[in-house]
Amino acid sequence: MALPNPSLLSSSSLYRLNPLLFSQRRRSITLSSLHFTSLKPRLFTASASSESDVFTSPEVSKSFDFTNEERIYNWWESQGYFKPNFDRESDPFVVPMPPPNVTGSLHMGHAMFVTLEDIMVRYHRMKGKPTLWLPGTDHAGIATQLVVERMLASEGIKRSELGRDEFTKRVWEWKEKYGGTITNQIKRLGASCDWTKERFTLDEQLSRAVIEAFIRLHEKDLIYQGSYMVNWSPNLQTAVSDLEVEYSEEPGFLYYIKYRVAGGSRSDFLTIATTRPETLFGDTALAVHPEDERYSKYVGMNAIVPQTYGRHIPIISDKYVDKEFGTGVLKISPGHDHNDYLLARKLGLPILNVMNKDGTLNDVAGLYSGLDRFEVREKLWKDLEEIDLAVEKKPYTLRVPRSQRGGEIIEPLVSKQWFVTMEPLAEKALKAVEKGELNIMPDRFEKIYNHWLTNIKDWCISRQLWWGHRIPVWYIVGKDCEEEYIVARSSDEAITKAREKYGKNVEIYQDPDVLDTWFSSSLWPFSTLGWPDVSAEDFKRFYPTSMLETGHDILFFWVARMVMMGIELTGKVPFSNIYLHGLIRDSQGRKMSKTLGNVVDPIGTMQEFGTDALRFTLALGTAGQDLNLSTERLTSNKAFTNKLWNAGKFVLQNLPKQNDTSALSTMLVYEFNKDECLLTLPLPECWVVSKLHILVDTVTTSYDKFFFGDVGREIYDFFWSDFADWYIETSKARLYNSDGGAVSSVAQAVLLYVFENILKMLHPFMPYVTEELWQTRAIRNARAEYSVEPAKRISASIVANSEVTQYISKEKEVLALLSRLDLQSIHFTDSPPNDANQSVHLVAGEGLEAYLPLADMVDITAEVQRLSKRINKMQKEYDGLVARLSSPEFIEKAPREIIDGIKEKASEAEEKLTLTKNRLTFLESTTVVAGSIHPA
Repeated sequence: MALPNPSLLSSSSLYRLNPLLFSQRRRSITLSSLHFTSLKPRLFTASASSESDVFTSPEVSKSFDFTNEERIYNWWESQGYFKPNFDRESDPFVVPMPPPNVTGSLHMGHAMFVTLEDIMVRYHRMKGKPTLWLPGTDHAGIATQLVVERMLASEGIKRSELGRDEFTKRVWEWKEKYGGTITNQIKRLGASCDWTKERFTLDEQLSRAVIEAFIRLHEKDLIYQGSYMVNWSPNLQTAVSDLEVEYSEEPGFLYYIKYRVAGGSRSDFLTIATTRPETLFGDTALAVHPEDERYSKYVGMNAIVPQTYGRHIPIISDKYVDKEFGTGVLKISPGHDHNDYLLARKLGLPILNVMNKDGTLNDVAGLYSGLDRFEVREKLWKDLEEIDLAVEKKPYTLRVPRSQRGGEIIEPLVSKQWFVTMEPLAEKALKAVEKGELNIMPDRFEKIYNHWLTNIKDWCISRQLWWGHRIPVWYIVGKDCEEEYIVARSSDEAITKAREKYGKNVEIYQDPDVLDTWFSSSLWPFSTLGWPDVSAEDFKRFYPTSMLETGHDILFFWVARMVMMGIELTGKVPFSNIYLHGLIRDSQGRKMSKTLGNVVDPIGTMQEFGTDALRFTLALGTAGQDLNLSTERLTSNKAFTNKLWNAGKFVLQNLPKQNDTSALSTMLVYEFNKDECLLTLPLPECWVVSKLHILVDTVTTSYDKFFFGDVGREIYDFFWSDFADWYIETSKARLYNSDGGAVSSVAQAVLLYVFENILKMLHPFMPYVTEELWQTRAIRNARAEYSVEPAKRISASIVANSEVTQYISKEKEVLALLSRLDLQSIHFTDSPPNDANQSVHLVAGEGLEAYLPLADMVDITAEVQRLSKRINKMQKEYDGLVARLSSPEFIEKAPREIIDGIKEKASEAEEKLTLTKNRLTFLESTTVVAGSIHPA
């Protein structure tokens, strides 16, 4: 028979045939530290006894318990499995986490990026690469300041009343108290980051990087100051980026207003249509299309702006005007509309601002000065009606720009700000993709990337906030701010420079603005690695990073800017690959929003379906495409978790006992990765192992291409159809109907071999359940727990319903053989036995329970003595930890992380002590019932 090549010897394979490699500091073989290095069956773990309480065997648990996830994660982290080992001669795999806002709470977007990045990281770590996932959080200037201002408002305090220093102090206090929420929730998802390298964008080192970047860009004349059109938030009193503006369709009106023609008769007027009448005070022209015959006679004349005491503006023609919209006449208000602003600059029209920073109108509005913009809209319309200049008001669907943070309507406004010249930076970023130095996945986003960079505008990087990186610019008292200023790394450097230029008596003050959060975030991949402080050798080791994974919705606002800044400041692209995922939508394909009430909470989802099911569901999407999340998908993948658990239960129950050295030795003979071994296998075993080998190559290729959806589906199909539904069923005939010879042995070896390699391939997707199954010993049941002698036969009472009893009774001999039960002492009953309180109670499945008499299994008196000694030792260890925590001197002097570590150890020790005491109490009660004398 021609067999498919195992495909396991090529250098591109997912697995390697060299021995298991793991650091000497690691005390156990764990999927989170294991490399894909061996296809030999692993018959037992090297887990230390102190770790045995971390994991639960499928033999004693009906299904995987989601509450174990936190315990498993804490164990991974405590063992240092997420820290890279750079001793190996291999290029590191480095991923910077897109830093979530420090104010944030976990949403499905976070769940998506954490899942995908964790898959990448775990896969490369298991391949043996030194792997570093850099975590951190963003200070989120606007969001954080808004949160604290609202908190203060609830106390009746205004930010202006506190002053800048006190307000900033309050924000830091808030951050220390609540800022870790998002980090803990990301851990809950299983993120295998090196948390010892966690960064915050306002950390001292990262702040130095931000200042250094500003100075270097300014020295290259790439940063300048000027008055230009920006998005303005009246409530927050700051400019905001395009990303922080969300457009929504809302009901409104289209207002038709007459503008009389200067020098004409009462019938000479032009009617404009506008959604914002209040901006007419800033009109500087009316424009019509050159080919619009309706208005050609008025071109070159002037129009009178209503309610402005007769102010005249020119009537001009330009092809920009849409003849079909409204009346075909466009009012140009360049101080309050982005498009009008660009048109006015092209045509040389003046720019007139009619609005204050708080959204009220200024003196240019005359009688309407001091009124809120929306109040003016209503009042002005009524006034126009009275003077017969209001034509009509039609219902109209508006595209309203709202602040992503505060929800208020954003106002286009000309304001003095700091800007970065983007064209020369964009040119280098375009060439990086063109030369193949940067790979964008999916590749269709390359066109979007190129289009945006080709048409890029200069970047407004200043914000009128108090929370953030202060702009490193100082002004000279008595000098023009736009002409005379000093850029420096500190106030001391600034005063020194000022004295050198203006004399010793000079006075300076720092620019009150802070930098846009996106400015500091654009430095994230290299500032987290220590730029500009780290040595060139260390920096070269990790930079450029291997991969950036993030949502496609911030391709322009963050990803492209990181590429530009990285090339400009370090001379290299910041990462080799960019992987873009889509949005998470509801089951109907709608964007999740509180308004629609369709937001799915990831924390609640994990509690109901398990983290693994959520991760697997999210990972099955196609790169770059939006994913519709439904309860049906989650339910299906929860069932997949249970199926995996039950398969593990079957495999474990049918392996040789750990002390059956003869059977174990027989299993070790099989080398399934060799063709000559496959040729000797019976047909079913040969088929399933060959299918596994094909799967390994297919999965390896998909992993390396970042086709994670394909990986998940390929493993899912093989496990469910080929392994669980077909081979496991086939193996039962060999396991139950043989005499325990070669046929049974090969089935055991194949079951273990295939299942363990399924766990390896699936681990990056579903880390918790796979780790739990991996850590289970070959025999983790009542016999092993109570140290029952291998040759000893014990009795059992089987409690089952009639249907199960009828089936089991036919296989009584097989049951006795597999469980080493006394064939003559197996009793079937429909209720618990009288000595149930003196037995070990096992739930084998639906409608099937077993009671194993303790007296048959163990010397209870000896076990009581052993546990008593163990408790004494555990109590001393626990008391020692408590004593350290009770010492004021220790609490005062020890670092916070040491204290937290001792507290965690004390908590774990207390839990283990309680469990052991409970077991001792049970055994002692058993001796009393049995009439035994408990030793003193």
